[in-house]
Amino acid sequence: VQADGTDGNCVTFVLHDEDHTLGNSLRYMVMKNPDVEFCGYCITHPSESKINFRIQTRGALPAVEPFRKGLTDLLGVCQHVLNTFE
Repeated sequence: VQADGTDGNCVTFVLHDEDHTLGNSLRYMVMKNPDVEFCGYCITHPSESKINFRIQTRGALPAVEPFRKGLTDLLGVCQHVLNTFE
């Protein structure tokens, strides 16, 4: 869901069937990007299993780019932990 009145640098993504485990980890990975001005998430109600995940970037970088990079980086970290554990 794209926020109204913006050109793509401020977007709220809705992640279904997720909770704080993914939300906080993904927020950490996205905030490591120096082009991200704000990143946060909220769970609208405890009985709903969805996250509103908001990213705002500096300049002309579309918010979907740090979102994808954050997911890719988080996947890499999880794979490293799994390989180390095994």
